[in-house]
Amino acid sequence: MMWILGIIIFLILAVILWFAIPYSPMKAEFMRLKDRQNAEQRPSEEIFSEEDLARLPLPLQRYIRQCGFIGRPKMVNMKMTHRDVGFVFPPPMPKLKIRCTQFNRSGKPERVALIETRLYGIPFEGIDAYQEGVGSMKGKLAKSITLFDQRGEALDKSSLVNCLAESLLMPSIVLQDFMTWEAVDGNRVRGTMSYNNLSVSGVFTFDGQGLLSDFTTEDRMYVDTEGNAKQIPWSAVCGDYREVSGILQPRTLQAVWHLPEGDLLYFDGHDTLIEYDVNE
Repeated sequence: MMWILGIIIFLILAVILWFAIPYSPMKAEFMRLKDRQNAEQRPSEEIFSEEDLARLPLPLQRYIRQCGFIGRPKMVNMKMTHRDVGFVFPPPMPKLKIRCTQFNRSGKPERVALIETRLYGIPFEGIDAYQEGVGSMKGKLAKSITLFDQRGEALDKSSLVNCLAESLLMPSIVLQDFMTWEAVDGNRVRGTMSYNNLSVSGVFTFDGQGLLSDFTTEDRMYVDTEGNAKQIPWSAVCGDYREVSGILQPRTLQAVWHLPEGDLLYFDGHDTLIEYDVNE
């Protein structure tokens, strides 16, 4: 009996030590993907000018001016830190509080995000990425147990939609050749992002002050608990603008599925910080 007890104690100590070690395979993979994405980027010497805006719809011109980008350097990347997020997995999973660190690139649509939380008290880490035209999602429990590892055409398209939805937060991407814009009315524009033989579009809506309030699209695929993929309207909502280093940026960011049975607010962020041209 003593040797059995010794093995149990050893296993318990090994688990405690594994959780105590700062190293995480998922964090290491995130850093590798982030470094690859940022490797070829150098700060731009170009600045946003009125000439850049001339070919854009008026609501989009007004937004870029109102946020304070004119006269500022054109950013090559964006880091978003979501520090207070309520997150909902499909039932029966519990509601969670997560922290999310994300990097986007402006020269071409690429993004990679690391999600950190605890699931039933056990550390959970996830990576949501779109690089070289390929979308992927991976999640691990306790640093080692893979809960999901997804790829596929539907995810490629949904990931490209994410890049489009976030494009106005890093407006140097607005001016890229893979973007097209058209006015819907005085407060809305339709944006289309075309990349790697895929094309997605959605409508950006601006409030009375000219600030972005939401983005809506029908080009994202919703996967239910049985693994069925359906095309469902999806929105990204932002607000509570504040000035950071002379630029107006939203503090709150939300993501909503408009399901037939009712809206599902699954990403509810209330303390988001945006930084430009950073690598760490």
